[in-house]
Amino acid sequence: MSTQKLPGTILGHPKGLFLLFSTELWERFSYYAMRAILVLYLVDQVEGQGGHGLGWSQADALSLYGTFTGLVFLTPLIGGWLADSYLGQRKAIYIGGALMAAGQFMLGTPHAWIPGMEIEMFYLGLGALILGNGLFKPNVSTMVGDLYEEGDTRRDGAFTIFYMGINLGAFLSGIVVGFVVAAYDGSYQAGFVCAGIGMIISLITQYLFAQKLLGDLGKYPAAKLEREKNLKNGQVKKEPLTKVERDRIKVIMLMGLFTIIFWAGFEQAGGLMNLFTNNFTDRMIGSWEVPTTWFQSLNAMFIVICAPVIAAIWVKLGKNEPNSPVKFALGLFFLAVGFLFMIGAVLQMGGDHTAKSSMWWLVGAYFFHTMGELCLSPIGLSMVTKLAPVRIASLMMGAWFLFVAIANKVGGLIGSLIGHSSAIEDQLANAMSIFAGIAITAAVSGIILYFMSDKLVDWMHGAESKSESEEHVIAEELELTSQH
Repeated sequence: MSTQKLPGTILGHPKGLFLLFSTELWERFSYYAMRAILVLYLVDQVEGQGGHGLGWSQADALSLYGTFTGLVFLTPLIGGWLADSYLGQRKAIYIGGALMAAGQFMLGTPHAWIPGMEIEMFYLGLGALILGNGLFKPNVSTMVGDLYEEGDTRRDGAFTIFYMGINLGAFLSGIVVGFVVAAYDGSYQAGFVCAGIGMIISLITQYLFAQKLLGDLGKYPAAKLEREKNLKNGQVKKEPLTKVERDRIKVIMLMGLFTIIFWAGFEQAGGLMNLFTNNFTDRMIGSWEVPTTWFQSLNAMFIVICAPVIAAIWVKLGKNEPNSPVKFALGLFFLAVGFLFMIGAVLQMGGDHTAKSSMWWLVGAYFFHTMGELCLSPIGLSMVTKLAPVRIASLMMGAWFLFVAIANKVGGLIGSLIGHSSAIEDQLANAMSIFAGIAITAAVSGIILYFMSDKLVDWMHGAESKSESEEHVIAEELELTSQH
């Protein structure tokens, strides 16, 4: 919470909000630009064979992708603790941003500059991105909330604005990096450099205007300040968990298992579905070929368009609004429907392995996956904030992100079942099995969760109250969607 008078407002909000909006926009641009081309870079032929990549098999590339994205969701637990306890949010952002920029430029180093060291530089780059993301990701969002005093009604609207910046950066990333890679004759190194430039813009923006627009906000470790405050007021005695609290924690843990299933399927977007787009999809519009990376922008576009609509639907339903477990089940059903579109894409190709599927199958898949995300991601995070005992709220949110980290690794392992075969018919058969397996698993899981929903609601002990105003519910759900 900020106690310092900050300079001026824009649209009724502190100017610092729009600085954080810009900082996060460019960081998300950087991350999603890299994510859009990572697997494509790994499987592309090495330069001596006419490519710009590392020449990995699809299975190995997708396994590595799952490990990387899993660690990306795991390290913010450590980064948030370091910022709260030692660094302060501002310093954590600077260090994390610098590491991420360095990581992008390591990935973008031309192979000719480091003959025989391509793999070592690649792993160094990924390591820097993982560590940097851990310091950067949790702290910008926290600073948005700290711009406002407790009870300030503008806070929810602020997160809505911030959320739009996240998705604007994600939307632009796939389009811009696609242009850059094409302009440099398919050089993925140019794409990584483009992502690094985005991160540099984020850092420079924060550095130039932070003191003016944010004052001392985020400069000092919050947990340290809180401990000093508690010492002055007397140490608080730790109480054991009550039965109600234990029941609510059980709900979080059980719902976490279902969220692993959802994200393991959803994260095929940057892995297996990305490769399917590149290799088996007809992307021609007239004489122009739509870049593969552009399809990575569909999710962000659909979120910007549909998130306010979905949130408004929940409010419109009033007392008939589904409870959180039922919304989760809907999310799993939507995920299954999305993979039915991917099955349709494979079936369209039939036995002719020289044919390619329509890009509209992919558009449909990404649309329904986004609908699933909007039913599950904001609801899950909101649920954790409502159910977790206050004294271990951060721990429970950390556990929730741990489920997402596990899901990303599992998703990579699932994608790697595409196998090592170079035969197109084997790849398509394996892709069909993976798409069908995810669709069936998601649908069955949704059914199981639906029938468990009443018991889970009982264990929530009244946390599913509808006391919030319509405006607060919409803003809260949009705010929490931005955490993904």
